[in-house]
Amino acid sequence: MSSVSNGEQPAVGLRERKKAKTKAAIREHAMRLFQKQGYQATTVEQIAEAAEVSPSTFFRYFPTKEDVVLTDDYDPLILAAFRAQPAELSPVAALRAAMRAVFAGLTAEQVELERERQALILSVPELRAAMLDGLRSTIQLIAEAMAERVGRRPDEFAVRTFAGAVLGVVLASMFAAAEEPDADVFARVDDGLAQLEAGLPL
Repeated sequence: MSSVSNGEQPAVGLRERKKAKTKAAIREHAMRLFQKQGYQATTVEQIAEAAEVSPSTFFRYFPTKEDVVLTDDYDPLILAAFRAQPAELSPVAALRAAMRAVFAGLTAEQVELERERQALILSVPELRAAMLDGLRSTIQLIAEAMAERVGRRPDEFAVRTFAGAVLGVVLASMFAAAEEPDADVFARVDDGLAQLEAGLPL
C-alpha cells in the first residue's frame, strides 16, 4: 500500500500536471521552430530558450532532438482504451474503437500538432529513418496487446504477423494522408483498419 497520505495526493497530481505542461510546451515551441526555420537548423538550445527551460530540462523530457518529434504520447492512451473495449469485439474492431475514443477527445490544436508531427517525420530523412528503426518495438507492443486480448503468446508467428499487418496498414494510411493537404489522418487510419478488418478486399 502507498505511504502517501490523502493530504499529499493533490500535490502529486499537481506535480504530474506541471510535468505534462512543461513537456507540451517544449514540443509546441519545437514544432513552431521546425516549421519556421527547418528541423536541421533548429537547435536544442533554441527550443529550450523558446520554452523558457534550460537545455538540461529539455533533455529530462526528451533524450534527443529527434525524440521531440518521434515520441508518441497517444500510444499509452490507445493501449489503455484498447484494453477497456468489450471482449466480444475483434482485435481490429477493438483497436479502431480505442483510437476513435482517444482521438475524439483531442482539441483542434492537438489535432493540428499531430498532423504537423506526422508530416515532419515523413519529410525529414533522419526522422523517417529513426521511425523505421523503431518499428520492431512497435510491432512488439501491438503483438503484446493483441495476444493479451485473444489469449495467445506475443511471440507466436501468427500474432506477430498480425501485428505487422496492423502496423503496415497504419503506416500506409499515414503516408496516404501526408499526400493530401486537407486529409484527416485519423480518419485515414480508421479507413485503413476497416479495410483490414474486412479482410483487405481489393
